[in-house]
Amino acid sequence: MKISVINYKLQLALLFILISWITFTVFWNSTKLWSALNLSISFHYWDNSTKSLTPKIPLIPLKSLTETELRIKEIMEKLDQQIPPRPFDHVNTTTSAAHSTASILNPRDTYCRGDQLDILLEMRDHLGHRKQYGGDFLRARMSSPALMAGASGKVTDFNNGTYLISFTLFWEGQVSLSLLLIHPSEGVSALWRARNQGYDRVIFIGQFVNGISQVHSECGLIPNTSAELCQYMDNRDQEAFYCMRPQHIPCAALTHMSSKNKQVSYLSKQEKSLFERSNVGVEIMEKFNTISVSKCNKETVATKEKCKLGMTATIPSGYVWRNTWNPVSCSLATVKMKECLRGKFIYLMGDSTIRQWMEYFKASINTLKSVDLHESGKLQHLLAVDLDRNINIQWQKHCYPLIASMTYSVKEIEYLSRAIDRTGGEKNTIVVISLGQHFRPFPIDVFIRRALNVHKAIQRLLLRSPDTMVILKTENIREMYNDAERFSDFHGYIQYLIIKDIFQDLSVSIVDAWDITIAYGTNDVHPPQHVVRNQINILLNYIC
Repeated sequence: MKISVINYKLQLALLFILISWITFTVFWNSTKLWSALNLSISFHYWDNSTKSLTPKIPLIPLKSLTETELRIKEIMEKLDQQIPPRPFDHVNTTTSAAHSTASILNPRDTYCRGDQLDILLEMRDHLGHRKQYGGDFLRARMSSPALMAGASGKVTDFNNGTYLISFTLFWEGQVSLSLLLIHPSEGVSALWRARNQGYDRVIFIGQFVNGISQVHSECGLIPNTSAELCQYMDNRDQEAFYCMRPQHIPCAALTHMSSKNKQVSYLSKQEKSLFERSNVGVEIMEKFNTISVSKCNKETVATKEKCKLGMTATIPSGYVWRNTWNPVSCSLATVKMKECLRGKFIYLMGDSTIRQWMEYFKASINTLKSVDLHESGKLQHLLAVDLDRNINIQWQKHCYPLIASMTYSVKEIEYLSRAIDRTGGEKNTIVVISLGQHFRPFPIDVFIRRALNVHKAIQRLLLRSPDTMVILKTENIREMYNDAERFSDFHGYIQYLIIKDIFQDLSVSIVDAWDITIAYGTNDVHPPQHVVRNQINILLNYIC
């Protein structure tokens, strides 16, 4: 009996050992399997990240890119609601400046400096019928040429054919009022539809160099061919540029680029008639007399604090008086440029309107010496230094699309988000960015994506170097009658609104070149030096 009990206990012990061994083996193997699986996943992700450096290997979009796509969709849907379709059967049913009426609300013989003057605008078509909807692209401006004074007016659209035009009377004297119908709402609708319909109004010509031979090939933002392509892709930010691949020449041999307008239009013949010179920028209030503005013995205006980063924007943001820009919400001091920029590293990034700043700095600081970077062409990177004061100012162009009839080098071209990522940043570093003019001929999603990618790059910069100063310079208004389908200020205004919307959550400041150039009435993509000087004076006040 005792032997059977011992045998029974021995069997139980052996069974327990066997079960434990099986359990341990399964656990150990499963752990190794799970570790191997995790390791495999990690290597797969790392492999994708490494491949992002190779332009030809597309990636599955990461979550951040999905968020970018959703944000683009959200912004475009909002804009589509603001710019609804306005088809028309005949030009006579579109908005007419001559038949529309403007009347001053609560008119007076004399106005006081600081008062607000409101005008009710009722829009009519060429047959004299009241318009039942809004959406006209208007520009309001007040000016006193003898005083070299000017300011924009605020336009409120009630979306029923009536508008409120508000002017703040900033100075004393005789003031002229102007209200231009840049485009009727039907023209605005046509421009918006046409803009988002195609990428081929401007084509790019890439120059490939292989030894002593040069080959030219057509390039663009979106491939529209079955031919073999060279794809220049930033996989992280999902921005791409393409060229038709020349025979027997590698894609890496692309060295230069130029562009030209293509004879492509997405406007109907009837729609095009709205953009003839006689129909663009027509004065609505040409019969208005000048307004007399007096001081009215009002108390002295309270002293405003000095302009600094992060101040609340106003509409209008300021006014010109005696050819000098005066912000509404703050005061600009006279700054000695050389001393203000001592020890500063200024990175100017973007288009030729910010290159004007670079040229102004070089012309104004005689101790700045240009450094030869061994590049060629008008769009080459620019660097100027003052070794005694440790001033470093540089300008670089943004990446495609970059419209220029002259040939420019693309050997060193890069997206601004990458350039910002290379910037260490600190309290003496100032980054100034200007985007817009070169994006006007292309669908708006191109501009939105670029703005979002720059936004994310600035976020990263301010996380690692929160003392870095970042300034956004908005677009200048430009020539009014120059190829509306491609370059109308309506396109620029939409981009202006997008920039203000996307960057409102960041600790950045804006030089409102849009409002400044309206106040000056320049209508020039490259405004005169005195306008550039006043734009830069805002920057200097932010810095010092």
